[in-house]
Parts: sequence; C-alpha cells; structure tokens
Amino acid sequence: MRALRFIGLLMSLVLVGAAPASAQSWPNGNITLVVPFTPGGSTDILARLLSQKLGEALGVSVIVDSRPGAGGSIASAAVARARPDGNTLIMGHIGTLGVNPSLYKDLPYDPLTSFAHISMLARVHNVLAVTPSLPVKSVAELIEYANKNPGKVNYGSGGIGSAAHIATAAFMVATGTDLIHVPYRGTAPAVTDLLGGQIQMMMTGAPAILPHSSAGALRALGVSSDHRIPAAPDIPTIAEAGLPGFEASQWYGVLAPAGTPRPIVDRLNAEVRKALAGKDIIDALTRDGAEPWATSPEEFRDYIAHEIPRWAAVVEKARIKPE
Repeated sequence: MRALRFIGLLMSLVLVGAAPASAQSWPNGNITLVVPFTPGGSTDILARLLSQKLGEALGVSVIVDSRPGAGGSIASAAVARARPDGNTLIMGHIGTLGVNPSLYKDLPYDPLTSFAHISMLARVHNVLAVTPSLPVKSVAELIEYANKNPGKVNYGSGGIGSAAHIATAAFMVATGTDLIHVPYRGTAPAVTDLLGGQIQMMMTGAPAILPHSSAGALRALGVSSDHRIPAAPDIPTIAEAGLPGFEASQWYGVLAPAGTPRPIVDRLNAEVRKALAGKDIIDALTRDGAEPWATSPEEFRDYIAHEIPRWAAVVEKARIKPE
C-alpha cells in the first residue's frame, strides 16, 4: 500500500510539473482557430483578421477552420473536448454562447465551464435591411406594413438560433409583428437571396450588409446598436427610427478548451489586446460597422453569464425551436 501511495504521489508531482513546462514551450506548432459557421459571415471575417495578427505575434500559422452545423454547437462541442494545449481555439459568438443554452435541451457543452475564456473581440452591430422592392423606407413603416400584412414578409438568417434569427425574433416580440423565418446554412447564402428578392428583409451583422446598402442594392433601415455607427452615420438606430429602447447587437470572443494552462490563456489575452489596439484592426473593424472590445478572461465569462438569461426570455416568448 505504501508503494502504491508513493507511486500515486510521484505521478501527481509529474503531472503538476508538466503543465508549466507545456505552457513554456507553447506555441510548438500551428494553431487552429475554429469558426462554427460557414465562411463569409461576420464571425469568419473577424477570425481572419485575428488569425493574421496572432500568427505574426506568435510566430506560427493560425489556420481558420470553418465547421458549421446545429447553430455552431457541433464545432463548439468538438473544441470543448479538444486537448487543452493552446493549439485549438474557437470563435465564440452570441449564438453559441448566449442563445444555444436555451435553444438546445441537451447542449453538449456549457458556455461557462467547458472553455477557458480568453477575451471578447468585438461588438458587431446588426443592420436591418430590406429589398428595394418592399414599399417601406423606415423602421416605423416596416412595422406598420408587417402588421397590415401578417405572415407575408419573409426574413432570412444564417440558421435557427443564429444571431440574425435571434435579433429578428427580439424585433418581432417587441413589435408584435408576424414575420416568416427562412433559415439558411450561413449568412452569405441568406444575403444572396436577399439581394435576389427571394426574401424581403434581414437583420444581420453590418459587414455582410453595408457594402450592398452603400451600392443601393439593399435599403438599410436601422442599426441595432444604442448609437449610430461610424461606418454608416446616416443610418439611424432602430430605437430612434421607430422602436424606442431596442438593442440587439452581436458579440464575439475567443476561447480555448477548459483546462488550458493559465499562462497560455494570459499570453493569448495579451496578444488579442495588442491586436485590437492596432490602428489597422481598429480601422478594419470600424469600416465594417464593428467595435473592438478587449476584456479579461473573467470579464468575458461574466458577460456570457449575463447574456444567457436575457436571450432565454426571447427564445421562450418567440417560441423558437431548434432544427
């Protein structure tokens, strides 16, 4: 028995000593940054900006890996199970971290305990846009039109439980309108159909909408933030354009599997902060209607804890069900 206890103690000491050594040798190979959605949306755009900066700072390649499915929960669960060595990261998102806990009954990960939270990255404000053929020119006119034509206005999203879906559901709850949801496998195909007139409206991240509204292909009615955005100062907020008090912006952050050594988390946090403070990143985010948002790991986790009950109320009132 004494021999077994000695062996157990020896193994414990070896394991305790292994973590700092692993952290000190990191990074020791390429890093994978998982995007839980299809390419072309706001999450993918942010991931590619971040991957370049992290790769330059750490001296390794940071490979963006898109793994869509089930509102981002498939990729999130896979990363939660990944080896906690700092070589696998994931782009967290309002949908995967704030909405999915209420949407999926048996979610295979916990946003608060399954990950090592590194930092928030950005707020990306949604833009409510319609096809030019829809006879409305303001949020107030859209609400009036939708109430006069219940069930006749179709809106798109990147999928059930996506940021566009949940933001528009919040809009419907606030206005009492009856809009028809058309889910797509990602933001990009939804925007394509919006441009083609197959759907009439969409409320999604500014990066996916602003180029088309600037070109006149779409009519932007409002932004979902509590203030106008520098990238489109002429577009009013939804609150000032017809729905006082409304706010429903997207947010993003980067995470690693739970158990990732704290020195690695701290190094990643420091590099993310440096990247978000750079003028080129700030300018790129601003052009796309986004705002950099660096936090501590603890602030990131606390924010998620605040968002989960907020969106649970919307999921319940809008009676949103998973696919």
